[in-house]
Amino acid sequence: MKKKTDITEQIIEAHGSCQSNLIAILQETQAAHNYLSEEDLTLIADRLGISTAKVYSVATFYENFSLEAKGKHIIKVCDGTACHVRKSGPIYDALREYLGLTGKKKTSADAMFTLETVACLGACGLAPVITIDGEVHAKMTPESTLALLEDIRKKEAM
Repeated sequence: MKKKTDITEQIIEAHGSCQSNLIAILQETQAAHNYLSEEDLTLIADRLGISTAKVYSVATFYENFSLEAKGKHIIKVCDGTACHVRKSGPIYDALREYLGLTGKKKTSADAMFTLETVACLGACGLAPVITIDGEVHAKMTPESTLALLEDIRKKEAM
């Protein structure tokens, strides 16, 4: 099994260790590991010949980058106008409670789920909408959402 840093090294090499490819390198590294670790940021900085602070500043500037490990399944709750009006808030609240999330914590203790909100998923006619691992689920309720998570847990246990 390849070490995490070996994969990051290959990504950097594929981009020719070129500073102008920093964002692409960060994107591919995050796709490979599901987040950007401190180790990744340091390695990228070293290989590109730039400061770790510069790499960190780029990684924290863009909202799509995550410096925290994410769960196996990513849940996104839409909070756009149509979804908000059709009660996406109670769905989000039910998910936070079900996953045992407090404060700024976004990932369940078992690292199974990460909960995020998004400004709009572009499916307003289907509101309220959530995605789980990119799959759209329409006209959701707190109950139907928790049932989906229970199904995922059952499948994972098999």
